[in-house]
Amino acid sequence: MPIASPAASVALEGFELRVLHLPLVSPFTTSFGTETVREVIVVRALTDGGDGWGEIVTGASPLYSSEYTQGAWDVALRFLVPALLERGTMAPEAVAEVLAPFVGHRMVKAGLELAVLDAALRSEGRALGEYLGSMRDRVPSGVSIGIQRDPAALVDAVDGYLAEGYARIKIKIKPGRDIADTAAVREAFGTIALQVDANSAYTLADADTLAELDRFDLLLIEQPLQEDDLVDHATLARRLRTPVCLDESIVSAKAAADALALGSASIINIKAGRVGGYLEAVAIHDLCRDAGIPVWCGGMLETGIGRAANAALSALPGFTLPGDVSASNRFYTRDIVTEPAILEDGHVRVPTGHGIGVEIDPVALDDFTVARETLTR
Repeated sequence: MPIASPAASVALEGFELRVLHLPLVSPFTTSFGTETVREVIVVRALTDGGDGWGEIVTGASPLYSSEYTQGAWDVALRFLVPALLERGTMAPEAVAEVLAPFVGHRMVKAGLELAVLDAALRSEGRALGEYLGSMRDRVPSGVSIGIQRDPAALVDAVDGYLAEGYARIKIKIKPGRDIADTAAVREAFGTIALQVDANSAYTLADADTLAELDRFDLLLIEQPLQEDDLVDHATLARRLRTPVCLDESIVSAKAAADALALGSASIINIKAGRVGGYLEAVAIHDLCRDAGIPVWCGGMLETGIGRAANAALSALPGFTLPGDVSASNRFYTRDIVTEPAILEDGHVRVPTGHGIGVEIDPVALDDFTVARETLTR
């Protein structure tokens, strides 16, 4: 279901980029490290019809992917933003084409595209959900829980999130913190919707350990092997009863098609930042829906900007599994939007306002800003 009606063209006058440091409510630990502060780049597109907002979801270090804040900042200011400003007037659908000559840097491209898209949709009084083809007014919300001190602490954390009403639990795993942690959660909470995320922490040599997870009746195991291990993922998938889901490996619709053709995954996690933007995310959704492959929307500890856009994406019909669109207070005591996402009966509402449907809190934005740069035509 491609975008039915293109967005309006806008005349780009400039871009403002800010690096923000947002303290997390608690440390978030994965197989590749621990975060206590979320470093993120917020994009403001300045157009003749008003401003639009986007988010570049890189982290401070190149651990989840090769992209990271300072690299994103540099390539945006030196190459990508100047290319868009040189083009001048364009529809959001043209952003990917303008930026295509620059290899990689998908998270930067996604943030710039979202800012232009937000500005264009606001100018025509249209919601992002309507533009993307959202079919629901709210989406089931899952929560991602980092590696805890020990299995008992993990059980306590899961108990708290279940009490809040989250519809699905995802726990992070790594070698040595996998079987016992998963067993503790399954024993404590019975048949809850449960999945695990390895963030590429294993190799095919760990297949026997990963096969032990089959006894826990998991929804899926997410990205057990390295990003470029599509063939090994296919081999592993044949060894496991638990469905294999790919995250880091899915960087484009082409990568998704290759993974499905090889049998590397039976479920796909779609992250707009990782694939280069929400339009590419829709293309992957359409590909998987046509192939009968379930998809869900992963999270990158987004601020209220990306969280609102992810809610709209998650409301497309092919998103049949709960995603990581959690309430803002899962990660932040204070967000940068005036109406942060909240959890209602295990769901998050899809914003219906113009553009991404949320408004920026200028005081919070300034308070969290550690760097700022503006380029104009």
